Amino acid sequence: MSFAENPLLQNDLVRLEPLDRTHGDDLAQAAGDLHRIWYTSVPAPDQVAAEIDRRLAMQAAGEMAPWAVVDARTGRAVGMTTFCNIDEANRRVEIGYTWIAASAQGTGINPAAKLLLLQRAFEQLDVIAVQFFTHWHNHQSRTAIARLGAKQDGVLRNHRILPDGTIRDTVVFSILASEWPAVRAGLEYRIARRAS
Repeated sequence: MSFAENPLLQNDLVRLEPLDRTHGDDLAQAAGDLHRIWYTSVPAPDQVAAEIDRRLAMQAAGEMAPWAVVDARTGRAVGMTTFCNIDEANRRVEIGYTWIAASAQGTGINPAAKLLLLQRAFEQLDVIAVQFFTHWHNHQSRTAIARLGAKQDGVLRNHRILPDGTIRDTVVFSILASEWPAVRAGLEYRIARRAS
């Protein structure tokens, strides 16, 4: 089983569908003004189709497994997520390049999607670690990653030069295979509380 495969993953709150061009209209609407947040990498609505193509090309090269994040209640795509920085030899992946429409944030979709991705990583692909990278200034993302149960590994200073010329410090988090049972229990509890 290749880490770059992106099968349908689903639960009561979210479907992670293999990303393709048919998701473009929903994703362009979902992107809205998120691209204006300087420390994120959300495509502008008119750049969504190119971003889908970029992710699919990376998948064809074995570098990424891309999904559309679909709200199970409405059937509409509300974001994107991936396995990236795939390292099959060392049984590691990163969950990244994730964004969710502002209207879907705080609805339980993000933790439900992360549960599906982490189940695939640890229970199907038998990874030993899942990483998350985020911008130092993206406090919302840092908080959400920590709430998943991931632990902060450190900060990569001056890690990346962004398109606007600013230099990104990247905060690195991870979940180890030995931590997965407790992380899974925490996510399942959070999702069940939201559903009740």
